[in-house]
Amino acid sequence: MIKQESQFSYELYESINELPEDDKWLLDQAREATQKAYAPYSRFQVGAVARLRNGEIVTGSNQENASFPAGLCAERVVLAAIASLYPGEPMESMAISYNNLNGESNRPITPCGICRQALQEFRDHTHSAFRLILGGMHGEVIVIPDAAMLLPLSFTGEHLR
Repeated sequence: MIKQESQFSYELYESINELPEDDKWLLDQAREATQKAYAPYSRFQVGAVARLRNGEIVTGSNQENASFPAGLCAERVVLAAIASLYPGEPMESMAISYNNLNGESNRPITPCGICRQALQEFRDHTHSAFRLILGGMHGEVIVIPDAAMLLPLSFTGEHLR
């Protein structure tokens, strides 16, 4: 038997004010993007904004549906837009924020499992790591240096070959 270990590290900031200016701007944009969410059922509005390597900015928000599995998370909206508008273009960073209309929005949230898989697939497809900047409407902010860290031992296209 061989025992192996996977470690996870990230940066924790007390507030958006501690972030470098580029990251602060991106998280502010994600906060604004929450206003474009269609979330009449959960009342949990999520916004995501990506900065691509070519400098382009792509924004998305969650889009719910009465048939819950048919909804789209903000992260996957952004990934689909990037693939449609800038095929193959690597991402530098994605900021994700939320506004919980039922309660507080004062701590970072992480992408759901489906989004973690989609982020991993995007990373593999573009052969480029990218950062995640996670924060609510106020409070602490987490910066993860590589989105792949959220899905260790991930299932990838390599497994299908």
